Amino acid sequence: VELVESGGGKVQAGGSLRLSCAASGFIFDDYTIGWFHQAPGKVREGVSCISSIDGSTYYRDSVKGRFTISSDNTESTAERTVYLEMNDLKPEETAIYYCAADTLEGYGCILDFEYGAWGQGTQVTVSS
Repeated sequence: VELVESGGGKVQAGGSLRLSCAASGFIFDDYTIGWFHQAPGKVREGVSCISSIDGSTYYRDSVKGRFTISSDNTESTAERTVYLEMNDLKPEETAIYYCAADTLEGYGCILDFEYGAWGQGTQVTVSS
């Protein structure tokens, strides 16, 4: 599985960015794609995730109502692009944003140990 993130950049507080995760190489059609972020000196945190089976989504509490995860409508099960629309960004959300993919064991879709495939990350910088 290959994952490539894009769309990061610099914005002022209150601004918006749309991240993309181009995912390919899936063998099975049951997988979840998650977005994570890692700020300097901090642990990696799960932000949101989406299921390939039913499109169900999940968000960490701090981004509910501001972030939206979505997937393209491709009929292909081998590849997919997942988006993370981020609105009203806050300076503390400055971080490298990663997407990840796997068939989850069921512990939680924003837990990083659930995922085996990771992208290289894209930097998001929010200035105050």
